[in-house]
Amino acid sequence: MKTNIYFNNEKFIAGITLKDNTEQENNNMALHTCINSAHVLENRSKLVQLIGCNLDDMVCANQTHSANFHKVTVSDKGKGAHTSDSAIPNTDALYTFEPNLLLCSFSADCVPVIFCSEVDNLVGVIHSGWQGTVKEISLKVLQHIIQVEKVKPHNLYVHIGPALSQEKFEVDEDVYVKFTQLGYTDEYMYFKHDTNKYHIDNQLSVKRQCQLAGVPSNNITIDRSCTFISTDGFSYRQDKKAGRHMGFIMRK
Repeated sequence: MKTNIYFNNEKFIAGITLKDNTEQENNNMALHTCINSAHVLENRSKLVQLIGCNLDDMVCANQTHSANFHKVTVSDKGKGAHTSDSAIPNTDALYTFEPNLLLCSFSADCVPVIFCSEVDNLVGVIHSGWQGTVKEISLKVLQHIIQVEKVKPHNLYVHIGPALSQEKFEVDEDVYVKFTQLGYTDEYMYFKHDTNKYHIDNQLSVKRQCQLAGVPSNNITIDRSCTFISTDGFSYRQDKKAGRHMGFIMRK
């Protein structure tokens, strides 16, 4: 099973699953877009065995490209693990201070964000497609973590996972205007005259939101793999029936 483990130490394990044609449905991890849910559950079972936990430790959300986030508690354990019906509704970011809960997010071109604070025993995931970025989900989640949960910005570490590259993320003027209205993403966009399309770097836009929340630049890393170009990537833009990567993090 192809999985990119970002870090695995005494306190945390985090990573993202990759497209793998040796697994069921190419290692699709999402129940909301699959041929057979049993295939996805088999893939998930292999993953949790790999990282040393159980399927019932997973916590998933039904993602809706919102700016909604949820503080996960022990009572949420297992939500969305076996069926999408049981997932936390209308939510695109999860965070917790509890151990042994595998927080999960699903993506196929959208930007997956994983964050943690070792000092505060905090872990979290964010799903930021272009709609989530325009709604400033990463900025809002991290501001909440800093202002309400009282986590110091310099203790936060953020990893931005593989997503659709600027080259492949072409949009019309309506989406371009939405990004322009944010007031801080102009340097992450360009116009291509031959196609009359705008190209947006969603990863760097998300990074900017993390910086605006107060996370130091040195605490932010990015996997610049393009989900459209990479053979390890699921791309909704390339294939509307594409499976999903699963970004995950757990405090041990």
